[in-house]
Amino acid sequence: MNNIYEPLMLKLTDQIGAHKKFLVGFSGGLDSTVLLHLLARLRQQTSQSCSDKQNAFTLRAIHIHHGLNAKADEWVAHCRQICADWQVDFCVEKVSLDSRKKGIEAAARDARYQAFKHELRQGEILLTAQHLDDQAETFLLALKRGSGPAGLSSMPVVMSFAETTLIRPLLNISRVELERYAQEHRLRWVEDDSNQDDRYDRNFLRLNIMPLLNQRWSHFSQAVSRSAGLCGEQEQLLDELLEESLNTLITSEGSIAILPLEIFSEAKRNALLRRWLSRYGVKMPSREQLQRIWSEVALSRQDAEPRFRLGQLDIRRYRQQLWLVPQFQSLAGVVMSWDTEKELQLPDGLGTLFLSDSKEGMEKSVGIRTPNNHEQVTIRFGIQENISIVGRQHSRHSKKLWQEFGIAPWLRERIPLLYYDDKLIAALSVFVTKEGQCLADDRQLSILWHKILSDS
Repeated sequence: MNNIYEPLMLKLTDQIGAHKKFLVGFSGGLDSTVLLHLLARLRQQTSQSCSDKQNAFTLRAIHIHHGLNAKADEWVAHCRQICADWQVDFCVEKVSLDSRKKGIEAAARDARYQAFKHELRQGEILLTAQHLDDQAETFLLALKRGSGPAGLSSMPVVMSFAETTLIRPLLNISRVELERYAQEHRLRWVEDDSNQDDRYDRNFLRLNIMPLLNQRWSHFSQAVSRSAGLCGEQEQLLDELLEESLNTLITSEGSIAILPLEIFSEAKRNALLRRWLSRYGVKMPSREQLQRIWSEVALSRQDAEPRFRLGQLDIRRYRQQLWLVPQFQSLAGVVMSWDTEKELQLPDGLGTLFLSDSKEGMEKSVGIRTPNNHEQVTIRFGIQENISIVGRQHSRHSKKLWQEFGIAPWLRERIPLLYYDDKLIAALSVFVTKEGQCLADDRQLSILWHKILSDS
């Protein structure tokens, strides 16, 4: 074993620990080629000393075809041949990119990790080949965005991913070391010509800024990596210190209580709100966005129904709690004719309505009178009027009824309303009106609402 192979192999084995089943992100570039070669060599060593087939070292490679470069098919062929030469199972995932919201770089990254998640098998961990210089670039990009310690902690060596683990075993190894290793072992790799396009932020740093910094300070990347690590440690410490407080604030339904947050300093409150959002995979808001969430949603007047849009979610306030809510399709004004002899598919993932004697696995049954022969049955959504319901002497406005039954504002338009002609008969799973009441001599109609998607 030569003097270049030895330290890289030791670093690799130290990072991957006792894991034996690997899926490697393999672009065919220098970094992933070195990583795959190291793993192939490690597998060879392990197989010579291991007789336990159940715990054998398994190695697969996945190549993501983004369709962005004219040479993409050539890269697939190159990667397939490398894997054949090294006896590594190989697969290709073609992805389509939507760069309208995040830009091409972020869209490509999201597509890659979705493909990794889809391909991972039970018991496998994911390995990717980011190195020390990538870490320094990621730190500077976070600095450019004005990120706090969480963003500046950049990429961790080990993190949870898709119910398994993602490890970046080369993260403390420089590109220069990888090039020396590749040359020593006469490895072949592809060069992506788009990496020379400095219109992209990362390429701009890599081509124009990092060479100057490294020329001036030869250990700049190592110093940045240490700073990223220290930021990561601070975030981990904050996580531990705030864990107990956060658990007392978050309800069983996933909302967070507003009143206890009011007594905290702005810094502590923001830290708790960020961790609440992080638990549900929400992209971290900026400081300005956090301030607006607090002032415009949490502290808005009591009779308001405020909301703040954050990515694909809305932050809403209800019963002195902040809630994360999907951005639902508006159903106001929707009218659906229903032949009650057949199932009715509700819009926007709300599920199915049907008549049945069975209640197993369904929402609670709503007993109402059957329609007269001449009455047309429809399902509608959204109501703003006074309503007389069974069990109440006087009518009440619909808003008061929703409040009484604990229906959050964003769900009120999503409750199927049963009408016979233009008479409201029932709000399914909530109440029955006096017009829909099943009298002693009436035949009861049992409507079951099978929900498919959760609305909260």
